Amino acid sequence: MSPHVLILGGTTEARELAAALTALPGLRVTTSLAGRVSRPGTVTGEVRIGGFGGAEGLARWLREERVDALVDATHPFAEEITSNAARAAAATGVPSVVLRRPGWQPGPEDRWSPVPSLSAAADLLPALGRRIFLTTGRLGLPAFAHLTDLHFVVRSVEPPDPPLPPRTEVLLARGPFTADEETALLSAHCIDVLVTKDSGGTATSAKLTAARRLALPVVVVQRPALPEGVEAVPDVAGVLARLGVG
Repeated sequence: MSPHVLILGGTTEARELAAALTALPGLRVTTSLAGRVSRPGTVTGEVRIGGFGGAEGLARWLREERVDALVDATHPFAEEITSNAARAAAATGVPSVVLRRPGWQPGPEDRWSPVPSLSAAADLLPALGRRIFLTTGRLGLPAFAHLTDLHFVVRSVEPPDPPLPPRTEVLLARGPFTADEETALLSAHCIDVLVTKDSGGTATSAKLTAARRLALPVVVVQRPALPEGVEAVPDVAGVLARLGVG
């Protein structure tokens, strides 16, 4: 029976890893997607959609599908999934590795305010500006719903569900975007402050370049810590090395 690798996906790196693993002979590769986006990117290999039912459900799936290695390549802010993956791997003895792109680092011209949570970001905003470009994802918008005096421009792939801040303008768009496009957007909407999560990577970093060009303050929500004892590798090559393939 072919060794079976389960990738908890949804990121660019997860798609790259699936492509790299399926190109190797003798491997069965399954990517699991949460199903929160209606049009996910193309993934090579087998794909399953939907949750597992917590750590216990994932552990059961690992056993039933005879998974030989688990790779958590979810978004850096998918804290619950990462916790469940670590618990399931420990319960089943399945070797696991976390793939996390490195976080962003501010340059000398950046005006960043790091905060530990979305609620902390919301607390900071009234002192920084009145027109906010909010790029923290549609699921985090309730943290800002009480800020009735601020105007929010929200960009999302899917329409956000309420509650939303009462003065919210939604832009439905899918990146990546260039630095010139982001600069033009910030200027056109007279943005005072950018709010983002430290997602890392280059796919969404152009907005940071645009904010730097316009000398705008940026509120950066820091990543949640990994579960105790869990370490991450920064790229696909690191995962392949940990799995002993490639």
